[in-house]
Amino acid sequence: MLRSMYAGVSGLKAHMDKMDIVSNNIANVNTVGYKGSRATFKTMFSEMIQGASGPQGGRGGTNPQQIGLGATLGSIDKDMGTGSLQSTGRNQDLAINGNGFFVVDTGVNQRYTRAGSLSKDENGFLVNSATGYRVKGWQANANNEIDTNSELENLTLKQSMPAEATNEVSYAGNLRSEAYNPNRDYGDGSSGGTPPDPATHPEAHEYYQDNPPTWSTDFEAYDSQGTVHTVDVTFEKTDTNTWNYNVDSVSGGTINSGDTGELTFNADGTFQSDNNSGTPLDVTPDGGASDPLSIDLDFSDMTQFSGEMTADKDTSNGYKAGSLIDFNFDSAGVITGEYDNGQRQTIGQIALASFNNPGGLASEGETLFRTSNNSGDAKIGTPASGGLGAIKAGTLEMSNVDLSRQFTEMITTQRGFQANSKTISTSDQILQELVNLKR
Repeated sequence: MLRSMYAGVSGLKAHMDKMDIVSNNIANVNTVGYKGSRATFKTMFSEMIQGASGPQGGRGGTNPQQIGLGATLGSIDKDMGTGSLQSTGRNQDLAINGNGFFVVDTGVNQRYTRAGSLSKDENGFLVNSATGYRVKGWQANANNEIDTNSELENLTLKQSMPAEATNEVSYAGNLRSEAYNPNRDYGDGSSGGTPPDPATHPEAHEYYQDNPPTWSTDFEAYDSQGTVHTVDVTFEKTDTNTWNYNVDSVSGGTINSGDTGELTFNADGTFQSDNNSGTPLDVTPDGGASDPLSIDLDFSDMTQFSGEMTADKDTSNGYKAGSLIDFNFDSAGVITGEYDNGQRQTIGQIALASFNNPGGLASEGETLFRTSNNSGDAKIGTPASGGLGAIKAGTLEMSNVDLSRQFTEMITTQRGFQANSKTISTSDQILQELVNLKR
């Protein structure tokens, strides 16, 4: 009789533990990155009443007779499946679509989480918004390169971008083939002279007016301090397939060399050569920049076809200093900063951790996990590689708790608790009857 009461008590305790787990799951149904748990029971040891006997003397064997002494909590298993990804419209919210954990620094040790709501703190560090713990990964070097074989570090967002001096400018577009050629005979005996005299060479003068031999453009260049300089360039036709170019002026600077050259085009209008190729335009800025401007001018994409004058700067490098205004992430976790000078810069890359047995991780508060003896060590890698999930920016991973299942578990737990309480009360009634036998 006492066995049944103690078995009932063990059942009550086991179901109370399960109810605690169900309640915690329901409480965290809207917790970002939360992983639900489940309880399983196991039998306690059994009392042997009679042992088993084997067949002998023409008689069959008998099975052992045992009375179980109740149930106890067998395991608490984590469901490490991916929760639903919810769009937030905030680029700094991240979810892992697949395997892996974000790595954060608590200031004391390294922890792991699936909660990816991120922001930057006062010192420019990338942190988990809910905890303030710094996110770990790899910082880009001065050449915007990321070495993922190096040690993890706390990611910091570069708040400013230094100025970069212009050293490459390429031109494209067309220099009109019909432009006036001073070495061509225009039918009135004229050749040479720019412009032709309208009194002595009226036809040549008229052609000169309709098809001027010069074309002027300008572009902006930055010195090492980020000061912008306007560079004026003039093209002048000197022969059938030949044009001279000349850098007329550079605002806020003194031209030293490399300011003139001769461009030659093939008979089909394509570019042939620049006799000044390889000699950069050298300018000393007036503002005190530490280095002179040294700009390679590339005219190889220009043409001399019939039509309009369209020759102009195509591409150039260099920019003024800038301040960070925004940052975003790609699927591989690479962080790109956007600056108020119109430039974009690679800042770093987020690291992810994986484990041989993620279910073996020990839960801590604040939706964090730490390694345990059965989880295995963290294996660090980059998102979207080596079996790790891809980063989904603008989304958060919701709790993977199935509320309908939890309510069902709550009902079965309640009924199990009630049934075990009944075995205790029934055993008590039987004992009461035994006590009353002597009356």
